[in-house]
Amino acid sequence: MSYSPASTFGIHAPRLSRRTMLRGAGVAVALPALECMIPRAAAQSVQTAPRRMVAINFELSFHPPNLMPEKPGRDYELTRYLQPLEDLRNDFTVISGTSHPDVDGGHSASVSWLSGAPHPGAANFRNSISIDQLAAKQIGLQTRFASKQFGSGIAISANGVKLPGSPYPVSHFNDLFLEGRADEKAKRIDRLREGQSVLDTVLAASKRMQLRVSRLDQQKLDEYFTAVRDAEQQLHKSEQWQNRPKPKVDMTPPSAVQDRARIVQTAKQVYDIMHLALQTDSTRLMTYCVNDSSLVPVLPGVSQNYHNLSHHGQDPEKLKQLAIVEAEYLKLYGDFLRRLKETQEGEVTLLDRTMVLLGSHMHSGGHDNHNLPIILAGGGFRHGQHLAFDPTRNSPLANLHVSMLQRLGVNVDRFATSTGTMSGLEFSG
Repeated sequence: MSYSPASTFGIHAPRLSRRTMLRGAGVAVALPALECMIPRAAAQSVQTAPRRMVAINFELSFHPPNLMPEKPGRDYELTRYLQPLEDLRNDFTVISGTSHPDVDGGHSASVSWLSGAPHPGAANFRNSISIDQLAAKQIGLQTRFASKQFGSGIAISANGVKLPGSPYPVSHFNDLFLEGRADEKAKRIDRLREGQSVLDTVLAASKRMQLRVSRLDQQKLDEYFTAVRDAEQQLHKSEQWQNRPKPKVDMTPPSAVQDRARIVQTAKQVYDIMHLALQTDSTRLMTYCVNDSSLVPVLPGVSQNYHNLSHHGQDPEKLKQLAIVEAEYLKLYGDFLRRLKETQEGEVTLLDRTMVLLGSHMHSGGHDNHNLPIILAGGGFRHGQHLAFDPTRNSPLANLHVSMLQRLGVNVDRFATSTGTMSGLEFSG
């Protein structure tokens, strides 16, 4: 029997705006996304299954004519890379003409792709939180892993630090699905409890200090207390999950010895693991940074390293080999979307509930950080279109970030340089 507070005893709770705040004693606290903030028609679907996000960044971008359509709207012609995704046409939106204002630096801009922090190549650069980690603050405690990073560079913590991530599928498979020995679990729990006791001691001492410091320092300490409380929550969650068995999955563990130049096999294993992580609800937020720049991909017809091919200088042979590499990656992306679409979760599919963002922080291999190639699939948006913004005077990419955060249930109206949500990108239900 389902239980809905808004309709108990035949009464309906009043509707609240997503911007509603609790006020009292001079304090205003923003509320999380509540049931009474959700339109009644959508409430049942929200309760059906959680919402999730996967963000995939290609460090070397793509050759734009092979990926990005020329014509805007819904009747655009599929490009060479999109033709294998024809059966998924209504499940994704192609977006052009967006970028982050003041984000420059060529390759270095990857760290700002999900954060929008300006001038990542500058000596005094300071990054800000990425959208996956902002969402993790609200929904990360509901799963064993608050987030997962396949490769590093695009997931950024609240204090602007890149979160580490392994490029090797075997390490993620082991984390997600392999149980450790009982004595190893006991040791981990002991270490977690020691960490909790240290935090308790530090927090008590810091509160005593707060009584003797200036207002500015009190503000700094408040920020510190928040960070400590977040750490305590994570530690408590970690201890709880140590005693729960990991999900059993039907997948052969990847080899510990892996040739990363076999990019198709490696990427397929990553996508398989991400699919299982979503299916088992082990995490709801994942980033995947594709960075194979120094490798000569093991593919028929490819004889040069990926990075060199991306700097093709319109050389026909380099363009031919680059197209082989990039087409393989887009096929794998399509296969991933199909698996999500084929996986039922109640009355919906995993693709219905999972936003899958694919793109790059560069227009192409030429280090231009404007007019970025972006594809957004799934997540319950009304897809099947090419949203084409001004290729010169770009629309803020952060508008897409706001739309995605709101779809995850994160109560935000602004992020980085956003001016609102992304125009033309609508929820389907």
